[in-house]
Amino acid sequence: MFSGAPSAILPVMTLLRFDNVSKQYPGGQAALTEVSFSVARGEMLFVTGHSGAGKSTLLKLIQLAERPNRGAVLLNERNLRNVDGRGVAMHRREIGVVYQDHRLLTDRSVSENVALPLILRGVRRDEIRKRVRAMLDRLGIGTRGDALPGQLSAGEQQRVGIARALVGEPALLVADEPTGNLDPTLSAEIMTLFAALPERGTSVLVASHDLALVKRMKKRVLVLDHGKLLDDIRPEELADG
Repeated sequence: MFSGAPSAILPVMTLLRFDNVSKQYPGGQAALTEVSFSVARGEMLFVTGHSGAGKSTLLKLIQLAERPNRGAVLLNERNLRNVDGRGVAMHRREIGVVYQDHRLLTDRSVSENVALPLILRGVRRDEIRKRVRAMLDRLGIGTRGDALPGQLSAGEQQRVGIARALVGEPALLVADEPTGNLDPTLSAEIMTLFAALPERGTSVLVASHDLALVKRMKKRVLVLDHGKLLDDIRPEELADG
């Protein structure tokens, strides 16, 4: 009598999907081999593994900095293989990126660094000022808008990088070793910020080799090993271990 009903109840909305993705670099190095997983809207998860496991390549495929040799990467069910030309810039508006080394413009103020994605989109100047001010306040650096990056601490610089990644309200935030240069206290603060993002509608994918930090967060974990997806660990499996 109820045949077929469960599939129609509260479907999980997929934001990102890797479908048997392989990436091989010139010279024969296999960075990823037949990797498949999906990320739901409003989900936070980690991807971990040793140096060279394929974490950075995976993130580059999402950003269209690299293309797969086989398989498909889909965002909102759009195959990124078909995105080119001006479509690449449009795609990147949906992705916020946080780097370990911040990549801030050293001759521009904090506010100018954060405003850059909005300027490139042609957002009105008064709207940019409003959104930048709100984002800096949200990240606890509202008084540092006129400072140059060199006048900030490492933790403040990372927050500026996060503010720049989030100011455009991306559907997905990807972070490549975002706490690699931070002490444990600052690392925990950054992760707390990330963990609050799904409630605001942004999915979060963090690449990290800090296993202790990943375990403490109790989020889903993808484990890469020599380019292969070795494990997909659910939060409940980390709760007591």
